[in-house]
Amino acid sequence: MQQFANGTGLEVTVCHFPPGTSKWNKIEHRLFSYISMNWRGRPLVNYETVVELIGSTHTRNGLKVESLLDENKYQTKIKVSAKEMAKVNLHRHSFH
Repeated sequence: MQQFANGTGLEVTVCHFPPGTSKWNKIEHRLFSYISMNWRGRPLVNYETVVELIGSTHTRNGLKVESLLDENKYQTKIKVSAKEMAKVNLHRHSFH
């Protein structure tokens, strides 16, 4: 992200909601009850079952969910050095 900002000369603002705040995402919030109704207590035995049940969800007003299983492997426990962090131009918003 920093490389993009540097390369384009743009100022980039990144915001994120704390964990457990997906209720603030209006689309997602509207779909939770429909996803729950679609599951109807079926055991979630594997990822494919979860993706299939979520993907077959739709609302009465025609809102449809598309889902797919991301089977890529991602590196975990990546350490960012103090030197690398020093290269990132971070500033907090005044209201934080």
